[in-house]
Amino acid sequence: MGPEVLANILAGLPKTEDANVLVGFDQSDDAAVYRLTDELALVHTLDFFPPMVDDPYLFGQIAAANALSDIWAMGGVPKTALNIVCFPDKMDLGILDRILQGGSEKVLEAGAVLAGGHSIDDVDVKYGLSVTGIVHPERIYTNRGCAVGDLLILTKPLGVGIICAANRVGEASEQAVKHALTSMATLNKYAAEVMAKYPVHACTDVTGFGFLGHLHEMLGGGRQAVIFSGEVPVIPEALAYAEEFLITGAAQRNRNYLAEHVQFGPNVGFSMEEVLFDPQTSGGLLVSVPKEAATELLAELRSLDLPCGIVGEIVEGQEKEIMVR
Repeated sequence: MGPEVLANILAGLPKTEDANVLVGFDQSDDAAVYRLTDELALVHTLDFFPPMVDDPYLFGQIAAANALSDIWAMGGVPKTALNIVCFPDKMDLGILDRILQGGSEKVLEAGAVLAGGHSIDDVDVKYGLSVTGIVHPERIYTNRGCAVGDLLILTKPLGVGIICAANRVGEASEQAVKHALTSMATLNKYAAEVMAKYPVHACTDVTGFGFLGHLHEMLGGGRQAVIFSGEVPVIPEALAYAEEFLITGAAQRNRNYLAEHVQFGPNVGFSMEEVLFDPQTSGGLLVSVPKEAATELLAELRSLDLPCGIVGEIVEGQEKEIMVR
């Protein structure tokens, strides 16, 4: 669902009065956090969706990686996961077996335990996880907290939504699809473990609202950012496919929603605009860190062969919230 639809619905829900709810739904963060003690809090999230790839095993891996990501985006460590399954009772159960196999292997790789789940008969296949993790109450990453002068680092390339769209109509190359699948199935665990060594001011993961949509949430109406489009990691073929208008309806919803918040410089092409609006599945972490820590953090991330980059800076005094150069 689009961000404007969700914002209107959530605004009408009653607010919880509990001092132990450290992060709720009021700031559109990646997961909820509930304090148990002065040194321990639970992180709760869930995510599920229909297949975006034909291979059921790969779909299971990607859906699980996507759901687990929210725990790391909050600075937490995943501990347990529950399967969420919608599956037609007349479909080959071997397909479901492969989906669950892919998902369970990613849960195991994350260091968590698959502890159960729930299934329903449905007309379409959908799969995902409900995940619980732990975090120290004083070491939570939220999607707010950017400070002027911070640099923004993105840990995965953009463009998987465009490539999936091109693949659905038979226009994506085998290399582009392989690149996108590898990126989506890669856990954000490894980037998060590196980030834990550095002073993180804010963090989110880039998913359905696209890079600019999640950055908008991160800025929270109180900060502004300049994006260095030439430094943004992108799967190369995505730019070419965007030029051919192999794009998604969700990206256009993101563009419409953010129109008044974003300004593109004269040298930023249409294809790069589309990549920045492109909804991601199991995207990377977008992290705001002090300038003095950014270069060292980036070098350590790259030493793990993570395709990342310093993609922007938190500033003040702009006319628009986000300026893309």
